Amino acid sequence: MATGYVALVLHAHLPFVRHPESDYVLEEEWLYEAITETYIPLLQVFEGLRRDGVDFKLTMSMTPPLVSMLRDPLLQERYDAHLAQLQELISKESDRHQHNGHLRYLAEFYASEFQKTRETWEKYGGDLIPGFKQFLDSNNLEIITCGATHGYLPLMKMYPQAVWAQIQVACEHYAETFGRPPKGIWLPECAYYEGLERMLADAGLRYFLVDGHGVLYARPRPRFGTYAPIFTETGVAAFGRDHESSQQVWSSEVGYPGAPEYREFYKDLGWEADYEYIKPYIMPNGQRKNTGIKYHKITGRGGGLSDKALYDPYWAKEKAAEHAANFMYNRQRQVEHLAGIMQRQPILVSPYDAELFGHWWYEGPWFLDYWFRKTWYDQNVYQMTHLADYLRTHPDQQVCRPSQSSWGYKGFHEYWLNDTNAWIYPHLHKAAERMIELSKREPEDELQWRALNQAARELLLAQSSDWAFIMRTGTMVPYAVRRTRSHLMRFHKLYEELGEGKVDSGWLEKVEEIDNIFPNINYRVYRPM
Repeated sequence: MATGYVALVLHAHLPFVRHPESDYVLEEEWLYEAITETYIPLLQVFEGLRRDGVDFKLTMSMTPPLVSMLRDPLLQERYDAHLAQLQELISKESDRHQHNGHLRYLAEFYASEFQKTRETWEKYGGDLIPGFKQFLDSNNLEIITCGATHGYLPLMKMYPQAVWAQIQVACEHYAETFGRPPKGIWLPECAYYEGLERMLADAGLRYFLVDGHGVLYARPRPRFGTYAPIFTETGVAAFGRDHESSQQVWSSEVGYPGAPEYREFYKDLGWEADYEYIKPYIMPNGQRKNTGIKYHKITGRGGGLSDKALYDPYWAKEKAAEHAANFMYNRQRQVEHLAGIMQRQPILVSPYDAELFGHWWYEGPWFLDYWFRKTWYDQNVYQMTHLADYLRTHPDQQVCRPSQSSWGYKGFHEYWLNDTNAWIYPHLHKAAERMIELSKREPEDELQWRALNQAARELLLAQSSDWAFIMRTGTMVPYAVRRTRSHLMRFHKLYEELGEGKVDSGWLEKVEEIDNIFPNINYRVYRPM
């Protein structure tokens, strides 16, 4: 019998970015990069583990916007073209570096990796969701849901119907996608407020995740801290993040991703290559961008980007194996120490953004592969589990009220409500009031029915916490502002047209094509409960 448990949780999310009205939008490449560097590599790791008889366990949220984009034929077609362009560029790189042994080695490495990506992509016919679902069906992977569009729930709690819509629409979308209801939810930004658990219970959810202080400051104080879940009074469980294991992986300063052997994220061929040579592979307007081909390693703390040494995947993979062994060793000692104090089996919950593994930390999927294998073969102190299995085998836990919290800067709500983004909330609140008003209407015809449903989509898309997040980080701010404004403007146009009884059918059809998320949404989800 294991001394304790370790639960890895990956949060797979991207904002809904889809622009059929334009031939090229840079922000669509967020999805293409994530497919190439994170989602396909994760699938390849899972497939390899299954092939070799390693019975791995992890929990993974897949948000409705991400699932919708991964299943969208237009984006699948555009990704296919994106990958073909990458393969063309790396083929040229192999020829260009024929007389530079190290660069040629790297170009051939990338060519091989892109070819494996192509094979996995074509194996699933461009739809990765069945690839992940097969591991849900085998109980290796527990897939959970999130808010419908990753809306920041504590900042809309004055409109319970808006919070309910984020939860219920997400649960319905999950059931349509995976053929069963979700058991758990990754609260957007892990943001919790007291009373939210009642809606989660009403939606049939069994558990949610919060940052560590959401559990540590619960009332009464939990006896076992974050090393056991707590049950809320509704029966829904809350799992708190384990700070120690999270920091070891997450932190670029003291964590593994900062090792000098690993690939440097910020030094990309798109910015380094001769302009005329790279021009066909950057933005159509001639602006440079990242290509995903990076030839340098982090190297050292001193010096700038120009001082980086050339990357070597062989030694990076060796370092990933070393770090996986260290992570396993530290979890063993942590579990043994906690079990001795608690006199029961602890659970360490280690949640991360999925894109850390592969996109931000290129070697992350190798690290996971090594860690799962070493855990399976080289130790017997802890058992890997996903959260649904743990609750099934440990149905008795302390009852507490979690503390209001998030996993953002300073742990509460200020990252999503500050002087960079506060202007959006009066507009979102007004739209929520109007949507609740619209929800009480009965459509007179099919056109009004479509308009009411589209109004619900536009509000959900405007509420995405990604836009406020981007405004706060200061990256791609004009895009985030434009998206917030465009969804709100479309919403208010629909509201006014419905009020006048004159819906512009041609305009509505165009908007339905652009913002086509949640095709089966029912606007009545906003009706007062």
